[in-house]
Amino acid sequence: MNRLFLFDVDSTLINEEVIDLIGAKAGLSAEISAITDQAMLGQLDFNTALLKRVELLAGLDIEVLDEVRSEITFTNGATELIAELQAIGDQVAVVSGGFMEVIAPIMKLLSIEFFKANSFEIQDDKLTGRVTGEIINRSAKVKFLNDLKSQLNPLQTIAIGDGANDIEMITEADIGIAFCAKPALKEVADVIIDQRDLREILNYL
Repeated sequence: MNRLFLFDVDSTLINEEVIDLIGAKAGLSAEISAITDQAMLGQLDFNTALLKRVELLAGLDIEVLDEVRSEITFTNGATELIAELQAIGDQVAVVSGGFMEVIAPIMKLLSIEFFKANSFEIQDDKLTGRVTGEIINRSAKVKFLNDLKSQLNPLQTIAIGDGANDIEMITEADIGIAFCAKPALKEVADVIIDQRDLREILNYL
């Protein structure tokens, strides 16, 4: 087959929210969660919420990112689903509002060639509290989907996510899947999966 599957990462492909794991390592769980809550209530846009949370992490040693990566767990069925899709010739890609420094090694493990995420600015092996390059927000996610569509020319596009940040890519894809998702995403998705096993996707294709 020649389909393109584009996955969100945090709470979709993995069980955790990477920024929360990093915040916990920095002893800033409460502060970071408060900003996340503001964003989810619509009181802060994604870019502002991301920048405010990253700012709190200034001075954190980059070794923490390795520690966080070791704590990440794949969602049930994730590795099996991806291996199965790749075996039949489908392309799997990933787009994340999380961070390249954490997810890039994981993508190599999964043999995923196309992935995009935010990048921390790092100086002297410490986080500066800033990001570099484009912020991967909802419009960047749908742009990545369309860029891949132009590049790979798939027969069909399938996007999978869980939050409001995924709305545009879910509605743009031929099949948009809300996976254990927030109500706002369920409202626009073609498929809703509430069982936390990514292999459930195969039942709808």
